[in-house]
Amino acid sequence: MRALTPAEVLFDGEVPPAMLPACDHYAGSEKLMLKSLALQQQLGPVFDITLDCEDGAQVGREAEHAELVASLLGSEHDHFGRVGVRIHDFDHPHWRDDVRLILRAAKRVPAYITLPKIRNVPDAAEMVAFIEATRRELGITQPVPVQLLVETHGALTRVFDLAALPGVEALSFGLMDFVSAHDGAIPDTAMRSPGQFDHPLVRRAKLEISAACHAHGKVPSHNVSTEVRDMSVVASDAARARNEFGYTRMWSIHPAQIEAIVAAFAPRDEEIVTATEILLAAQSAQWGPTRYHDTLHDRASYRYYWSVLRRAQSTGRTVPQDAAPLFTKVGANGQVAS
Repeated sequence: MRALTPAEVLFDGEVPPAMLPACDHYAGSEKLMLKSLALQQQLGPVFDITLDCEDGAQVGREAEHAELVASLLGSEHDHFGRVGVRIHDFDHPHWRDDVRLILRAAKRVPAYITLPKIRNVPDAAEMVAFIEATRRELGITQPVPVQLLVETHGALTRVFDLAALPGVEALSFGLMDFVSAHDGAIPDTAMRSPGQFDHPLVRRAKLEISAACHAHGKVPSHNVSTEVRDMSVVASDAARARNEFGYTRMWSIHPAQIEAIVAAFAPRDEEIVTATEILLAAQSAQWGPTRYHDTLHDRASYRYYWSVLRRAQSTGRTVPQDAAPLFTKVGANGQVAS
């Protein structure tokens, strides 16, 4: 009997939960877009870049900005295919044109399209359906994943329904707009640390988004850190988002934040070694119960340790060579497949 991989046996035939790069870096101007793309080439695909058509476009020049974004997708600057776009919101007259212009002109389909200021499920569903219809009309073979930005009262009240929408791969929390939507009832200290983690209404919003994502196998993406000088603050924000609130991804608004965020979301070396040893022992036991350092393990803990190794890969950490059998399977013809 050949050795079965974790992806084959730990999810009862279902697709494992989505895993995206830990950092989502936003860039609005051409200068910042090119700088971000150059940094991605240097660091590798451990972070995504979102080219921003919403806040990045000047009023009246939305089409020109969308064309700029399209020209960078699949260009010599886009080395990994991990570049997405944020379009205008549902109430803006240009959001459909954003979709048409970008999908028609880009040499490579965006890795995802982010929809801002979602207010309710019907609006989000209509935008997702339009993106799907447009890509079919243009002969694009694969669906374009969609990420939703939760920053309004309406979106938060229906966050589980939003996470359940087909085509949606992630929900992001828009902290600034969410706090502002309370018309001064939440102090401005909740827009930054440590207040953003302490105010009850903001904590509730973060937890609801994270819980909804995990319930539906989607990726919860944490809001930005407004600190751009002291990277220890950014690292602390990322660690709290990950360890206390269950987020697996976080926004960046300054290039200096990227490495701090990726490092905070990456598993430690000892975690990677432990996960590898436990999973290899489980694989040898055909995924039955095992014992590791006097602790019993079964498929529930195996799923956890598999997520550690997947997270290590997505953050660019080195996975032991011994772990190779966990990521490959041998077909009936003897060929190795990922």
